[in-house]
Amino acid sequence: MPDHLKVAVLLGAFAGLRIAEVSGLRVSDVDFIRGVVHPRQQWPGKPLKTDGSDQPIPIPQDLALLLSASVQKYPSEMMVTNGPGSDRCGPWLIDRAIRDVRDQIDGLPEGFTFHDLRHYLASLLIASGADIKTVQARMRHASARTTLDTYGHLWPDADESTRTAVGAVIAERLKTRTGRA
Repeated sequence: MPDHLKVAVLLGAFAGLRIAEVSGLRVSDVDFIRGVVHPRQQWPGKPLKTDGSDQPIPIPQDLALLLSASVQKYPSEMMVTNGPGSDRCGPWLIDRAIRDVRDQIDGLPEGFTFHDLRHYLASLLIASGADIKTVQARMRHASARTTLDTYGHLWPDADESTRTAVGAVIAERLKTRTGRA
């Protein structure tokens, strides 16, 4: 990605922002000290997609530092700019940049889009052991059903743990019946 757009990728992959939210995010919407992103609008100054989209997003200090470094390098009212001296960066510019570089990145699926960064975050959280309510909150879905319908297949299969639980109960009952200790 062009250097000035790397911040967009960070916000998509590690804060789960939608492309229009990234384009509409102002520097004042990020609390760099506390490590919180507060989406308040989407491009071009329109309301967010859903009522739950305005939920604050906790981010690690390392990400806050990377975002801060981008603001220092590309000062503007907006978090994502179209380069030095630019104030705004529309979603189509981010999309175009991704299309331009995606074939050059090993392992990137064919047809990769910015929205896939959101899916990356969800899969990262699930693989790290996050529960459904946590993933729902980070993805800012209105309901856990949306989260489950979209990402349910990513949670680990519980077959072995349920097999073990049932087996333990049966083994205990057999032990009690036969009087074996």
